Amino acid sequence: MNFDLDVEDTRQPLPPFTQETAIQKIRIAEDAWNLKNSEKIATAYSLDSHWRNRDTFIQGREEIIQFLNGKWAKELDYRLIKELWAFSSNHIAVRYVYEWHNDEGQWFRSHGNENWAFNEKGLMQERHASINDIAIEESERKFLWPQGKRPESHPGLTELGL
Repeated sequence: MNFDLDVEDTRQPLPPFTQETAIQKIRIAEDAWNLKNSEKIATAYSLDSHWRNRDTFIQGREEIIQFLNGKWAKELDYRLIKELWAFSSNHIAVRYVYEWHNDEGQWFRSHGNENWAFNEKGLMQERHASINDIAIEESERKFLWPQGKRPESHPGLTELGL
């Protein structure tokens, strides 16, 4: 797999998606975001990828990298779980929750929905994200695995009642 920012490599699984391949695609994305390597993540998106993240509009890999670097400078100890909501041939709808704290130590649980569209190479061309943040106490945290990928044995959103 190529991680050159100027190359559109093919990323499995490819559309058209089945329920199984949509779930695989989601877990790959979740794992990548939990590892927080902005440059590597950006290569999973088409060169001209369009994003809406809350009230921010992003186009292309360089802007994706800048956005993610800024996000993780603010959202400390970030941990994410994604879950399939719906899919079609080249679209996936995801619900997700992530926990993080700011530099003042206030913890948050962020609930969101994303709509994804993929090209024939399996690269995401569009990402539309709506997110709400809820302040929580540190004792209310549910995502307690060590920084990095969520362990396979850790419950998902449905099992956690989120």
